[in-house]
Formats: sequence, structure tokens, C-alpha cells
Amino acid sequence: MKIAVIPARGGSKRIPRKNIRPFCGRPIISYSIDAARQSGLFDEIIVSTDDEEIAAVSRQLGAATPFVRPREIADDFTGTNAVVKHAVTWFRERGNEISHACCIYATAPLIQPRHLREGYEALARSDAAFAFSVTSYAFPIQRAVRITTSGRVDAFYPEHRLTRSQDLEPAYHDAGQFYWGTAAAFCDDVPLFSERSIGIVLPRKYVQDIDTREDWEQAEYMFRAISRD
Repeated sequence: MKIAVIPARGGSKRIPRKNIRPFCGRPIISYSIDAARQSGLFDEIIVSTDDEEIAAVSRQLGAATPFVRPREIADDFTGTNAVVKHAVTWFRERGNEISHACCIYATAPLIQPRHLREGYEALARSDAAFAFSVTSYAFPIQRAVRITTSGRVDAFYPEHRLTRSQDLEPAYHDAGQFYWGTAAAFCDDVPLFSERSIGIVLPRKYVQDIDTREDWEQAEYMFRAISRD
């Protein structure tokens, strides 16, 4: 059995009610639910939330909310693994055998079903614990600079001041969309960011972190552009 777990607690501070706020005319969480359904991969698509309004909206959109997320894993400091571990354990305690779980963020409106399938296929044919979305930095990190207290520029990597961009190794970062893992890896608290994880590289046009209102507006521009492709 494979499950999708969409974390969506109610206490967003920077963007109030972020997980069900309208994004291009629909609650933002609807895009994650739809992508999970359209992927054809999951036996259950659940939303893990501590908030009844979010739960009600999620049910209307076709997701299940079989439990209320406990308060101890519904704060600002709870990570992805703990939320998925709770969901997997909940199902197992009721006699369900879970092989794989996928955490899909509620605020990932650019997520594509084909990328979810790519992640699962990469994990299934490997001995890795996780496979999650990453994307490349738009500029070489080796050419990064800091601003000193006096307002001057200082290179993080002085040895690469004169290195050509095309000669530098590409770098990637977490794309903040989905995190596939074996049920055992989640339940055994295997670290997500380790050599036991596979990076599923997404084109940058599908990636936008949404933490501020400016991020939100940028993501809507990107969504509309992609919808015209």
C-alpha cells in the first residue's frame, strides 16, 4: 500500500490560512491533492492537519482526513519525517501494510504528476531510503559573496573568484515539493538529507518556495505561464 501524506497545519503566521488560501482561483492545497490523484500511484491520499476548516476543505477536494494531527507534532518545529511517520504508524496500527509513503507539501501548486511518478520509479528500482525533488541553483554557489558589516563585498570561496562559471560543479537545493520514502525509512527516523537519498531534478520553472506574499505572487505568475505552455 502506498500513501500520500499532505501536511497542512492551521498555524501559518507569515501568510495566514496559507494552506487553503485561494491560488489562481482555487485553494492552494487542491493542486497537491489533484497531482497525487492524477499520478495514479496512491491507495490513500490523506491530509494531516490539526485544523477543522482545512480538514473540511480537503475532504471536499477528495482527500481523506482520518485523524486529527496531535498537538505535539503540529508546531513550527516539527519536520516532514515526524508527520509522515505518524501517518504510517496510524495506518499500520489498523492493519494496513504500508510499503511507501510520499510527503507532498500543501503549498506546491507547480507540482506535476509525472514528477511524482519519476520519484517513485527512481526509489523503487534502487536501494535508497528516499527520493525527493531538487532543482539547480540559477547561479554557481562557488561565486557567492557576502556583504560585510562595513558594506563591502567578500567572496565566500575566494579560490573561485576567477574560475569560469562553466567550469564550476552544478549545485542543487531542495525544491520543496515531494519526499518519497520507504515506510521503514520514515519509521526508523532515517535522515532525509543524506547519502541514502536520491535527488529528482526538476526544471527551475516548476519550483517556487512560498513563504511570503511576494513568493505567492511570483508563483501565480509562474503558474499562469506554465498553463499557457
